[in-house]
Amino acid sequence: MPMMGLELLGFVLGVLGMLATLVVTLLPHWKTSAFTVNSIVTVVEQKKGLWMECVFQSTGSFQCDPYDSILALPADLQTARAMMVTSNVLSILGCLAATLGMQCTVCLDGSSGKAKVAGAAGCCFLLAGFLCLIPVSWVTNEVVQTFYQPSLPSMYKDELGECLYAGLAASVVSLLAGVVLCLSCCDASGSGGATRAGTGYPRIVLPSLMFWNHSGYEPCSRVLGDDSMSLAAV
Repeated sequence: MPMMGLELLGFVLGVLGMLATLVVTLLPHWKTSAFTVNSIVTVVEQKKGLWMECVFQSTGSFQCDPYDSILALPADLQTARAMMVTSNVLSILGCLAATLGMQCTVCLDGSSGKAKVAGAAGCCFLLAGFLCLIPVSWVTNEVVQTFYQPSLPSMYKDELGECLYAGLAASVVSLLAGVVLCLSCCDASGSGGATRAGTGYPRIVLPSLMFWNHSGYEPCSRVLGDDSMSLAAV
C-alpha cells in the first residue's frame, strides 16, 4: 500500500509537470517589456516567447506575430525550442510508462518487469525536468544580465516573464515525480518484486469437512489452489 501511494503521487506530479511544461512551451510570456522609474507611462507591453512575439495594449487588444524563419532565429532560441519540445515528449512518455508500471493498474499485471517500467517512467520525468530547467535558467540569466547593463538603453531591456516562473515550477514538479517513481521502483526491487509479480490465488485449507463416500460421511481436508481444487480424505 505505501508503494502504491508513492506511485500515485509520482503519477499525479508527473501529469502536473507535463501540463505546466506544455503551457510554458506554447505561451509567449518568457520576456516582457521593461518598466523603469524614469519612463513615461507605457500603454503597450511587448511579450516574447519561443514561437512568437505579442503586443498587448492597455485597451485589451493584442496582436501576435509568429517568427518567420526557424533558421534565422538565434542559436540560443533554437536550442531552447528543442529542449522544451524534448521535455514535453519525455513527459508524455513518462505518463504512459507510469500508467503501465503502476501497481494499481492491470496493465502488465503479474509481470516481473512492471517495476522496471515504473522506474523507466521516473527516469523520463527526471530528464524532462532537467531539459525544462536548462532553457528557463538560461533565459532568466540572460534577462537579468541584460537588465543590469548600464550602457544599454532602457527600451532594449526586458523583464522576467510569467513563463519563466512557471517553467521553474514545472521543472521542479517533474523532478519530484521522477524521484518518487524511482523510489517506488527501488522499493519493489528490494522486496524481490513479490508485490508485483503474479503469484496466483492464495491456497486455503479448510480442515474437518465432511466427505461422502460409499461407506458414509468422513472428515476430510479441502485444499483450494490456484486454478484447481483437490479433496483429500483424512
